[in-house]
Amino acid sequence: MAVIVDPRCRENNSAHNTKEIDRERLIVRRGQPFSIFVQFSESVRRDHHLALLLHLGKRAEKVIKVEKESSGTKGGWRFRQEAAHNGVLLTLHSPADSIVGRYRLDVSLVTPDGRVLEKNDKIDFHLLFNPWCKDDAVYLTEEKLLQEYIMNENGIIYMGSWDSIRSIAWHYGQFEDNVMDICFEILDNSNDALRNPEKDVEHRRDPVYVSRIISAMVNSNGDRGVLVGRWHEPYSDGVPPSRWNGSVPILQKWSQGRARPVKYGQCWVYAAVACTVLRCLGIPTRTITNFSSAHDTDGNLSLDFLFNERLESLGKADSSWNFHCWVESWMKRDDLPQGNDGWQVLDPTPQELSDGEYCCGPCPVTAIKEGNLGVKFDAPFIFAEVNADIIQWIVRKNGQRQKLSVDQDTVGRNISTKSPFSDRREDVTLQYKYPEGSKKEREVYEKAGRRVTEPVDERANPGKLQMTIKPTKPLFGTDFDVVIELKNTGGAEAHARLTMLASAVTYNCIHRGEFERQAKSVSVPAHKVHKEVLRVRYDSYSKCVSDHHLIKVMALLEAQGENEPNMVVAKIPLILPELLVEIPGNAAVNVPLTGSISFTNPLPVPLKGGVFTVEGSGLVSPTEVRMNGEIGPGQKVCVKLTFTPARTGVRKLLVDFDSDKLKDVKGVATVFVEKGFRVY
Repeated sequence: MAVIVDPRCRENNSAHNTKEIDRERLIVRRGQPFSIFVQFSESVRRDHHLALLLHLGKRAEKVIKVEKESSGTKGGWRFRQEAAHNGVLLTLHSPADSIVGRYRLDVSLVTPDGRVLEKNDKIDFHLLFNPWCKDDAVYLTEEKLLQEYIMNENGIIYMGSWDSIRSIAWHYGQFEDNVMDICFEILDNSNDALRNPEKDVEHRRDPVYVSRIISAMVNSNGDRGVLVGRWHEPYSDGVPPSRWNGSVPILQKWSQGRARPVKYGQCWVYAAVACTVLRCLGIPTRTITNFSSAHDTDGNLSLDFLFNERLESLGKADSSWNFHCWVESWMKRDDLPQGNDGWQVLDPTPQELSDGEYCCGPCPVTAIKEGNLGVKFDAPFIFAEVNADIIQWIVRKNGQRQKLSVDQDTVGRNISTKSPFSDRREDVTLQYKYPEGSKKEREVYEKAGRRVTEPVDERANPGKLQMTIKPTKPLFGTDFDVVIELKNTGGAEAHARLTMLASAVTYNCIHRGEFERQAKSVSVPAHKVHKEVLRVRYDSYSKCVSDHHLIKVMALLEAQGENEPNMVVAKIPLILPELLVEIPGNAAVNVPLTGSISFTNPLPVPLKGGVFTVEGSGLVSPTEVRMNGEIGPGQKVCVKLTFTPARTGVRKLLVDFDSDKLKDVKGVATVFVEKGFRVY
C-alpha cells in the first residue's frame, strides 16, 4: 500500500501570503492552519490510523510529534482529520511560537498495535513568522503596513545630508527565486548555529534572536556573513557599494560562493540586505536613514573633534556621518519590561562589538526616546547616534585646548523612511527623540546620564563677530562659490584672521584630500556684514572627490582682542544628474517590452567605460549594458532595453550608470504589469 500526499501548495501558499515566493513548494506561516490531502493506493481498515512526525534542523535534528486534535488537545502541533472523496483531508495547526525553518513531514499509516504499515516522508515545507497572526510576536495589525513592510519588494532609501536629502530606489526582492533558501542558509552559517546547532534551532522561534543573528550575519566581520565593508577606493576586486541597485545579486553571489563574503557594502547596502532577509522570513521591517549620525566610540554621548592650528584633524576616534542607515523591525519584547514592544533598531553595519559580535540591536525605539539605556541591546550606542553633542576644539602648539563650538542640535536630524502609503518620505524623528531644546528632551538627557549644559548656538560667536557659511547645492562637474558671511554686532570696526579650506570627504567623514586653502586678514565695520568667497573648481576637487560626491568646507575666525576663536563647518553635497528611464505603452506578463534609458554627460570632460546596470523584480534579472567609446562633454546618449515581464503588479525598473569619472547616477521607472495581454 502506498501513502500519497498532496501538499496543496497553491491553495496553502495563497492563504498564507507566500505565493509570491513559490507556488510549487509548500511555504506556510506559523499560527495559521494549512491542509494537505492524503490518498491510499488501496482501501484502509477502520482500525488503522494516521501518525504525523515533523523533522527540523540541518545539523542537529529535532523531531516533533503532531498530535491528533481532540477536545483536550491544547498547544503544540496538532492535526484534524476529515474524510474526503478518495482520501483524507488533514488540517495542521502550528503554534504561533513555532520554530521557523525547513521541516520534513512524515505521514504514516499505523496499525492499532503501533506498527507502521506505510510511510510517506517526502513532504518538505518551510515555516515562516506570521505578522498576520495575533498570537505571533511579530503581529502587525494594519494590512496597509503589512503590504509595505512584508510584501513590498521595492523601496526607497534616503541619502545625502539633512538639508539636501536625496533618494535612491532599491529592489529588495525578498520573493525572488531562491532568496528564501538563502535566508535560511544565512541562519545556518551563523556562529551560534555552528557552535551549538541544537540550541540555535530551538531559539529560532524568537524574532529577537533571529533578527540579532541577521544583524551579525549581513556583515562578514568575525563570521561567514554576507558583505565586506569598504569606505574608500579601490573597489577593483569587487563591486563599488554605490553600484548595487538591489539585494538579490548580493545574496545570490554569497550563496553561490559558498558563504564567501561579497565585496563591497556600506551602511545603506547592509541595511537594505537585512531588510530583504527579515521581510522574507516574515518579520515586518523598514529601512531608516539618520542624518548627521554620530559614532560615539567612548560612550560619553558627545563627539569631540580636535584640530591643530592648520585645521588638520588630530585623532580619528569619534565621527559624524552625513547619514547612516539601519533597519527597524516590528516585534513584541517579552524579554523586556512593558512599554518596549513595537519598532526595534537593528544595525548590520559593523561598527562596535556587541557581546563579542559585530551586530547591533534589536533595541526598542521607545527606549531610545525615553533614555532607558539599560535595556537590551546596545541602547547607549544608538542613543548617541541620534542625540550626541558635537564639540570642536583647537589644540595650540603649546598643547593648550580651546573650545571652538558646542552643537547640541545637529546630530539626529530628519530621521527618514519610506511612507507605507506612497513613495514620499516619512519623517520619524519624533519617534526617536523629543523636540530639540524642549524640557522633556533635557529630562531624557539627564536620565541617560548625559551632562546637560546651557544651549549653545553653534552659529553665534561669544564675541562681536558672528560667522556663517551660506548653504549651496552645486552640480557635480561645475565650479562654484562658497560664501562665508561675517557679521559685526559690535559698535566698532572688528579685525580678524580668517582661514578657509575645502576638502573632499566620504559620507562618514573619511578625509580624501584638501584641495583649496586661503588665509587672509579681514576688517568688518560696526553693525555691517562682510562676505568672503571661496572659489571651488572642478579641476581641483575632481582629483580627490569620493564616490559620495561630498565637499567639506571649514572656516576659522580668530578676532583681535577676543580669546575665543570661532569655527564653522559645512558639508556640501554635489548634486548628480538623473537618468531618464522611459517605458512606453502597457506591460503584460510574457509579452516583450522595450524601454529606453537616456543620459547627458554634465562634466567638462569625456566619460570612458560607461556601463548601465539594470534590474527589476519580476521584470528583468540584473543586466549590464556597456557603452562603446567615449561620451563627450554635454553629449546625450540613449540605449534601448528589451525585457519580458514575468510577474503582475506594480514593478520598478532600476538603472545605475557608472564610468571612469562619474559614478552612482540613478534612474527608475514604474511599470504596471497586467495578466498576459496588452491594452492599447
